[in-house]
This record gives sequence, structure tokens and C-alpha cells, in this order.
Amino acid sequence: MQGYNYFLDNSFLGYYYGVVRNGAMASKTTAKIAASRLTVHTGFWLRLVSNHVSYAFGHKLESSGVTVAEWVVLREMYGGDATTSPGIVAELTGLTRGAVSKLISRLLEKGLVTRRESSSDRRYQDIELTQAAIAIVPKLARLADLNDEEFFGVLSKSDRKLLTKLLKKTAALHNLTRMPVD
Repeated sequence: MQGYNYFLDNSFLGYYYGVVRNGAMASKTTAKIAASRLTVHTGFWLRLVSNHVSYAFGHKLESSGVTVAEWVVLREMYGGDATTSPGIVAELTGLTRGAVSKLISRLLEKGLVTRRESSSDRRYQDIELTQAAIAIVPKLARLADLNDEEFFGVLSKSDRKLLTKLLKKTAALHNLTRMPVD
């Protein structure tokens, strides 16, 4: 199809390919309305790469029975204090307390954390990694490293450093410390 380009539209529960002509969806009603192409936006490329990196990592984690979100909680708890609280995990991960509570419940069901009332204040909970979690985190970290290498190993070391530096700078300038929630 000459004159047509295909773009990845991942706006709804999966990947769908749409036909684009001259950078805008072909339509009689929008033919004269100026609109920038998706592909001219840095955010488009960030989301495209991010979605693929996350999807591939999630696929690698499947055999372990741990999701990407659960991995984030496990990794942030690993190597820290023996016990911690859901509030501290929320601060470490940038997730909401509600999201962390749900993730901790799932990890509890999987035998990867324990949860008990705090000895100092019954309103609070202490959570702790189990020995199974302590054993699996380094293995999952190697999968994360492999996933990063698969996606970003095609870049030179200086390009990788620059990309990371620019993303960190953008996050800092916009005070992005928490994950967005709907």
C-alpha cells in the first residue's frame, strides 16, 4: 500500500495496527484539520519502548509466578530492613498505599512475604520477605538485567548513559516521583 504507514496504537488493552495516510487517520471529516503526527512526539516513542520493555520483562517473569508490579515490591524490600511497613514500600516504589496493599496481599498468597500487626502499634503492619522471596529476588534481578540488555544493549554505553541521564533529568524537573494512577 503505497503512501500508507503503519503505526502501533497501544491505547487499549493490547496492540492494534491502524492504517495512517500522511500522518493522520484517513477521514473525510478530518482531512482539513491540522494535527501533528503521533510519531513526532517524544512521549509516543517513550511509551512504545516502555510498553515493549515491560511486556518482554513480564513474559520473562511468567515462569516465576511473579508479575512486574510484584517484582518491584520484592526488589525494593530486598536488602533493606528485615521488616518494613506498607507505607514505606509505597514511598520506595512510588505506588499508592492501596496498590501496595493489594500487591502485598498477592505476595502473601504466594508465600513471598509475611504480614503481622506491628508490635509497637496495632494499627500498623510489619511485612517481611520470606526465605523463598530472598532466594528468588537475585534470579529475577538477572532477568531484569537481561531484559535491559536485550533492549538497550544495541545502544553504545555513552548513548545509554545519556538516555538515562535525560530521563532522570526530565523526571526531576517535573518532580515525577510517583506512578500515575487513573
